Amino acid sequence: MEPESLYNLLQLPKEVGPPPEEGLRQGEKKKFLTPTSRKDPRFEELQKVLMEWINAELLPEHIVVRSLEEDMFDGLILHHLFQKLAGVKLEVEEIALTATSQRCKLEVVLAAANRSLQVDERQVKWSVDTIFNKDLLATLHLLVALAKRFQPNVPLPASVQVEVITMESTKSGLKSEKSVEQLTERRCLLDLSADDVFDELFKLAPEKVNAVKEAIMTFVNQKLDRLGLSVQNLDTQFADGVILLLLIGQLQGFFLHLKEFYLTPSSPAEMLHNVTLALELLKDEGLLTSPVSPEDIVNKDAKSTLRVLYSLFCEHKLKASTDRMPRASPN
Repeated sequence: MEPESLYNLLQLPKEVGPPPEEGLRQGEKKKFLTPTSRKDPRFEELQKVLMEWINAELLPEHIVVRSLEEDMFDGLILHHLFQKLAGVKLEVEEIALTATSQRCKLEVVLAAANRSLQVDERQVKWSVDTIFNKDLLATLHLLVALAKRFQPNVPLPASVQVEVITMESTKSGLKSEKSVEQLTERRCLLDLSADDVFDELFKLAPEKVNAVKEAIMTFVNQKLDRLGLSVQNLDTQFADGVILLLLIGQLQGFFLHLKEFYLTPSSPAEMLHNVTLALELLKDEGLLTSPVSPEDIVNKDAKSTLRVLYSLFCEHKLKASTDRMPRASPN
C-alpha cells in the first residue's frame, strides 16, 4: 500500500463544522474565524504557500498535505516535518492508530517544537488541544513559526490578519468578543526591532507604569477638554481609533472629514481603519519613532498604546516647555 493511501485511511472523519457554542464548559474559551476572514485572498494565499512548502519538504517521504485544517491534527505530518527541519529523531510511534496514541504523539512533537522555537509557554498561540481539535488558526500560527525559524526564505505573504470571534462560557452565560489577529508580520516592520523604552519599562520597572500612564492621561485630558471628552482608561479607550484621531487633530491642527474615518466603528475592521489612519498621520509628521502595529492598538495592547501616546506627549510637552523659556537676546 502506498504511504499516501495508508495515511488517508488513518484519518478521523471530518467535522461538519465548529462544535455548538453551548458545548463549551464553564470557563472554557474557543476561537472561531469569521467567514469573511476564511475567504480573504491573503489568508488563502498563506495556506497555499505553507502547503506547497510542506509538500516540497516531505516529497521524498511520499506524504501529501491537501488541507492544513484536516491533515495536521494527529501529529503524523508535524512529526515528519519537524524531524526534517530540525534534523532530529523523535522517539514516537511511527503510525498512531487510536485517538489516544495520536494525541500522545502530538504532545511529544509539540514539546520538541516549542523547545526548538524557544517560545514562552504563556504566550504561545497553539496547544495540543487546539491542534488536535483541528483549530486552523492555531495550526497556522505554528506552521508560520516553524517556517520563520527553519526556512526564513519561504515566501509567506506579509500582513495577513484575520477577524476572530472568541466565545467564552461564563456563569452568566456565553460571552463573545471580536478581535483582529496577526498571522504574518506587516511588511514595513519585517526588519525592525520592537524593543524600545516601554519594553524596558514593563520588564524592569513595572511599578512605574501607572505613574507614566497618569502623566500621559493628564496631558491627554487637558487637550481633549475643549472637545468635551475625557479618558479614564488608556488601555481600552483608544482601541477604536476615534479618540486617537481627535487628539491628533487637536495637537497637530488637522481637520479630519467625517468621510475619512468611522466616528462610531461597529467592527474590528472599522476600528483598524481608524487606527491605521492615525498611525499614518503620525508617521507623516515624523512623530512615530518606534514601530507600532495597528492591530495591537485595536487589541488593547498597553505597550503599543503607550508608545503612540508617549510620542505625542514628548512632542507637545517639550514644545510647550520650550515656548515658555525666556529667549536670549541676540548678540
